Amino acid sequence: MMNLNWHDIFINDLNLEYTIEILIRTLVMFIFVLVFLRVSGKKGVRQLSIFEVAIIIALGSAAGDPMFTKDVAILPSLLVFTMILAIYRTITYFAARSEKVEMILEGKPMYIIEDGMFTLQEESDNTFAKDEFFSEMRCQSIEHVGQVQIALLETNGQVSFYFFEDEEVRAGLPVLPKAYEKRGTEINVIDDYACTYCGRVSYLSSPTACDRCQHNEWVKAINTKRRT
Repeated sequence: MMNLNWHDIFINDLNLEYTIEILIRTLVMFIFVLVFLRVSGKKGVRQLSIFEVAIIIALGSAAGDPMFTKDVAILPSLLVFTMILAIYRTITYFAARSEKVEMILEGKPMYIIEDGMFTLQEESDNTFAKDEFFSEMRCQSIEHVGQVQIALLETNGQVSFYFFEDEEVRAGLPVLPKAYEKRGTEINVIDDYACTYCGRVSYLSSPTACDRCQHNEWVKAINTKRRT
């Protein structure tokens, strides 16, 4: 039977002197992090780009070890902070003056919906799950894809929606769970059906493959106006 040494797991070599040292190290490193973020020029954090995530990961690694590891001094960590800040400032300087550099760092916005249908991106380009995207649409009071003229996945991970005017709304793929769950390959009633893969709406009387994406899963389309 395994004999766990709870003292070593929770306390080990911890004593009053080392506890005070950890508190001081943590306070100093936390101040370093705040100063770094202030000097970097960012006013706050909402959605981070890939480049900024890489900076945060490097920053966390440089700040974490000196907080509780006796063998890691604070001064080398401060040098790492200075180097990270220099790299960040240099790259953002060039990115602000060159669209090519900015695109390499941040990528470019991706069209998800155009004219009430999903764009036919390559599978390798899909960076979001459909359930997650439907949730984002519902948070914007969107009931079906036919209400959306354009949806753009921005480089910071947010989605921008541009809507049809009420008189231009067409039938579309429903995103509400109860409606979407009724999808399938059977067509029992003649009606407008939306392809669950690309969102194309077709008037169907029997099962068939979508003539836009060649998939064969349908759900009844709806054409309600957007509620605001």
